[in-house]
Amino acid sequence: MRLPKVWREIPQKYRLEGAICRNCNFSFISPRTVCPSCGSRELSSQIFPQRGKVISYTNIWKPPYDFETYAPYPVALIELLNGIKIISQLTDCDTDEIFIGMPVEAVLRKLKEEGEDGVVYYAIKFRPLIRKENF
Repeated sequence: MRLPKVWREIPQKYRLEGAICRNCNFSFISPRTVCPSCGSRELSSQIFPQRGKVISYTNIWKPPYDFETYAPYPVALIELLNGIKIISQLTDCDTDEIFIGMPVEAVLRKLKEEGEDGVVYYAIKFRPLIRKENF
């Protein structure tokens, strides 16, 4: 029996879990069974850093289906402390507060919901770093 996609994606969406190739040390966050860099199947789970910085951002004014009620919302290219780059929504800030190089941290937030009685989806988003020690 195969689990629904919402349950299979929990490690990536809730913990920033990815993999590292034991052959070439390439790290990636999207789930795969083969390293996209060298083709090896020797992969290990890896939890990625929860902090990083904004290296580019934009506001989404015309969102995809199911996200219309949330527009406009900011999305950023985040460089994590280990150098991995991911795209994520930004939260807990006004768009005029966002800047290139802004330190950010991962937080779990509601992504969307399927009506009043439907499934509520959560995922990692990034907010401005609250405590700046050790950054």
